[in-house]
Amino acid sequence: MKDQLDRVIDAARKGRMSRREFLGRTTAMGVSAGLAVALYGKVARADEAKKGGVIRAGIYGGESTNSLDPALAASPVPVITCSTWGEMLCDVTSDGGLNMRLAEEATSSPDAKVWTFKVRQGVEFHNGKTVTAEDIVATLKRHTDEKSQSGALGIVQGISDMKAEGDKVVLTLASANSDLPYLLADYHLAIQPGGGMDDPTAGIGAGPYKVESFEPGVRTVFTKHANYFDDTVGHADQVEILVINDNTARTAALQSGQVHMINRVDPKISELLKGTPSVTVKQTPGRGHFVFVMHCDTPPFDNNDMRMALKLAIKRGELVEKVLGGLGSAGNDFPINAAYPLFDETIPQREYDAAKAKEYYDKTGHDGSPIILRAAPGAFPGAVDAANLFAASAQAAGIPLQVKLEPDDGYWTNVWNVEPFCASYWGGRAVQDQMYTTAYLSTADWNDTKFKNKEFDELLIAARGELDEAKKKADYSRMANILRDEGGLILPMFNDFVEGVRDEIGGWYDDPNGELMNGRALSRCWLG
Repeated sequence: MKDQLDRVIDAARKGRMSRREFLGRTTAMGVSAGLAVALYGKVARADEAKKGGVIRAGIYGGESTNSLDPALAASPVPVITCSTWGEMLCDVTSDGGLNMRLAEEATSSPDAKVWTFKVRQGVEFHNGKTVTAEDIVATLKRHTDEKSQSGALGIVQGISDMKAEGDKVVLTLASANSDLPYLLADYHLAIQPGGGMDDPTAGIGAGPYKVESFEPGVRTVFTKHANYFDDTVGHADQVEILVINDNTARTAALQSGQVHMINRVDPKISELLKGTPSVTVKQTPGRGHFVFVMHCDTPPFDNNDMRMALKLAIKRGELVEKVLGGLGSAGNDFPINAAYPLFDETIPQREYDAAKAKEYYDKTGHDGSPIILRAAPGAFPGAVDAANLFAASAQAAGIPLQVKLEPDDGYWTNVWNVEPFCASYWGGRAVQDQMYTTAYLSTADWNDTKFKNKEFDELLIAARGELDEAKKKADYSRMANILRDEGGLILPMFNDFVEGVRDEIGGWYDDPNGELMNGRALSRCWLG
């Protein structure tokens, strides 16, 4: 109970909870009404949120091919765009808790197979229609259709039955999952009128801001949703996203005051930027990771000896220092680090070993032709430098790795998840199940390594319903080892989220779940 109270107090202190919500939650925990009022007065932010104005963000990761369909959101601009106009059933807080949004509460059967979500009443979509349980069910059903190409396909495929019952949504799972509310916080699952069946690209949701204008790869303008249900969110009259993929231009826009915040501060200039008046560099360790992905079903990467050769041919520490400027940590070829609960810290760290890499490579019988690694400057900050360093260390081990430079525009459509070996990144997810389900389950649409392993899938399903933490941790450990030793993921480094914010921005808090406050900075910050 104390841990729950501490989280509520911390949320109020950071300005993420209204007085009414604070009083409701604390009294439900047994705190007297008088004490709750006094407590709120002590912990609530002295700098209360200010209303009005225009907040602008300069964001890397936008392309001319971007869409407002939340199912397709893959790079930073579409993700942050969706998080600004969209609203999910629930959200994951910066301390790993749940923040109920369109659902007021979530309850499950004792075996965690049947989940019931009570829909918040009186919430309006941007078109004036009231959000209903039917809209929520229709949204989830749309994402189960493989034709939708949804990044949430791996999540919703585990739901065997969905139905609306008055103000409740009842979801029956094929197998138990104690983490389901966390999975439904996925940004792809923004609730749309009628599920978005008629036009998923309309950009109509129930979030704090509605889309005023949308120029893919250039600019998106939002205006405040006047009838939004939560007065602690959506403080500015208008917010804008300016797509600025060039590092130098993005930094200059922040320094000049053209924008109030930027993502992806180049580690090479982070120290220099710290000296800029009226600008603060935010550095948040989290679950994000920069990677190289191989398709396990495509030669020569369908041979695990080749995959192992390449995993042993990369100098992880060198990349952390030279590419991240030390703002991160070495990865171990599975997408989980100590930021996740139930992380197994005993798994040995993989290191560069030229002799063993050469031994594995020779076992493949490869003809010596160039192995092409595709990279673009925008795949992640320093991606081309990282790819070239990787090529150099691989060539030193006798592996003919060659880098092919790709243009930023269209990279996430034409290269990622299409070409068999390329640079990529992941922002991480709230829980291990969500990360594995989104990207490594055999049936996941975003399985960008084409990794298919029956034992891995079975362990993932078993871990979902396991209530014994020791057994659950053991399952996750085995999964990590399978992926590390057999998968197509080369994960050399976990990156800190490094962002620049002007001093006139209030309400900022660090969130390890994703960059720019897990995509919520535009809707939760204000102009001071």
